[in-house]
Amino acid sequence: MAQLLRTEAPASPEAVAALLREAKGDGLRVRVRGGGTKLGWGAVVPEPDLELSTSRLDRIVEHNAGDLTAVLEAGVRLAEAQAAFAEAGQMLALDPPLATGSEASSRDGGLAPTCPPGFAGATIGGIVATADAGPLRHRYGAVRDLLLGITVALSDGTVATAGGKVIKNVAGYDLAKLFAGSFGTLGVILRVVVRLHPRPRTSATLAGETDDPGALARAASHLARAPLELEALDVRWAAGSGTLLARFGGVSAETQARRRVGALAEEGLAASVETEDETVWETQRAAQRSTDGVVVRVSALPTELERVVWTADRLGASLVGRAAAGVSWLTLADAEPVDELRAVLAPFPCVVLDAPVEVRDRIDPWGAVDEAELRLMRRVKERFDPAHILNPGVFVGGI
Repeated sequence: MAQLLRTEAPASPEAVAALLREAKGDGLRVRVRGGGTKLGWGAVVPEPDLELSTSRLDRIVEHNAGDLTAVLEAGVRLAEAQAAFAEAGQMLALDPPLATGSEASSRDGGLAPTCPPGFAGATIGGIVATADAGPLRHRYGAVRDLLLGITVALSDGTVATAGGKVIKNVAGYDLAKLFAGSFGTLGVILRVVVRLHPRPRTSATLAGETDDPGALARAASHLARAPLELEALDVRWAAGSGTLLARFGGVSAETQARRRVGALAEEGLAASVETEDETVWETQRAAQRSTDGVVVRVSALPTELERVVWTADRLGASLVGRAAAGVSWLTLADAEPVDELRAVLAPFPCVVLDAPVEVRDRIDPWGAVDEAELRLMRRVKERFDPAHILNPGVFVGGI
């Protein structure tokens, strides 16, 4: 495998644009790096010629507490941003695991994780580029729903801005939504304008346990349809046992949680309420990552939860998921069951995220893709990166 030619860490949007213009002229393959917590995601490709680090684009440019908005450069660590927002009683409603495996479990707790000394973790740019999300997605939506604006550098050296703080728009495209989940294949995210929310002062979690996937799915559906303002509604499954987790926030959180204990009991779940619940959600987020297993993200309909849980159980996988969004993360001991998993849950996408290097070398992380969708994605790639210098081959279909 070819060795990395060089690493650059430009300190301004103009410097990023100039670097990309140079790379295009020289035909260099470019990889964008934030915190490096998800470099193993996507298809395995040769080492790039140039690694462009966002480590010096690390400013909280604005925090408009009165308007509940902020402008963040791509290299800002999520934990650092949350610590700043927490001082104003606010949060950015993104809570993906900030690292991998046990490191994620021990360091990113709470509704708004803080930044422990000496810990780096995921950056805003990397989280947007991979559309990574945690349990707060239930109430506040996915990454793309929290973006009010975005500034990016394209491979020809163009700097484009769309949405809030508009400088220049690329006609016909919603850049913020387009770049969310693009894996760095369209351009370099320079800064984002984000929507903030009040940070609940207290929380309580209603937990219901069962060994019946059907009961778990029915209880989740019941809570998802109830007129509740839950912070999160998650499920987990491992070794034949499942748990439904419903998190309430605000001064009446514990009262609201205890009122629903009977409803879970009616569904056959053994229910309890946890008021010191940060560890519960640390564990839940951390289970989306693995250092030695194979993590597969399944994007199904919420009504398919029972089938997804049964499949995980039969294949010996552990599972965590967003009950109302239909998104689950299954962790397998090895890659052997991946093909069967995809066959059983077709046509729902089953994307391999974390996996050991030897597994990533022999498996397509993206799986089968509809040809019409793939043609559209290729046209978008041609429009934004016609030279194919940005993360070439990492995305779906070798994009």
